[in-house]
Amino acid sequence: MRQIIFALVIGLAGTAVLMSLGFWQLSRLDWKLGEIAKAEAMIAADPVALPERPDFTTDRYRPVRVSGAFTGAEAHVLTSTREWGPGFRIVAAFRTDAGRMILIDRGYVPEAERDTPRPPREASVTGNLNWPDDMTSATPAPDPAANLWFGRDVDAMSAWLQTEPVMVIAREPTGDGITPLPATAAFRNDHLGYAVTWFGLAIVWAGMTLGWLWRIRARKI
Repeated sequence: MRQIIFALVIGLAGTAVLMSLGFWQLSRLDWKLGEIAKAEAMIAADPVALPERPDFTTDRYRPVRVSGAFTGAEAHVLTSTREWGPGFRIVAAFRTDAGRMILIDRGYVPEAERDTPRPPREASVTGNLNWPDDMTSATPAPDPAANLWFGRDVDAMSAWLQTEPVMVIAREPTGDGITPLPATAAFRNDHLGYAVTWFGLAIVWAGMTLGWLWRIRARKI
């Protein structure tokens, strides 16, 4: 009897822990879906003036409209799209009418058009504030000497182009043959898969417990 009780305690405790982890992942899934919905609503809102001090938490994805001029200084970010293949994102320095220097992610150009001249000119840009999370531990370091970047590191690009660490991702064409790549609600959302995994492990644990109990009973017969 003592062995049966021990097996039941281990089996029920393990199953309960694994099930609770599964339900926790489901609650995280609900939270993540809510964050995605809020981001999508923010992206689609009407544009406003550029905030004086944009904040990552409250202003991420906020639509803005800025007027001023491109300075001609750019950072070229290696990218690829399903529709057009490999190319570059053009992240340009932009001086607003108020004299602020910010970054504009103008969008995509093919590899062959990377070095096409894009001289300074006045423009009005509508887009979304964002602090893209392109960089990982595996992302190569940029090569400023070759103007080659492998991810949008807002802090590093702003220092190199001498702007504020503020990026607006254009959602409408800004000219010069550049195709805009508008901001999207880019959230990692693996919670459903994790929940299924934990629930699956709970089922396996319960099955192993039943097998253990069966063997204990078989030895006693």
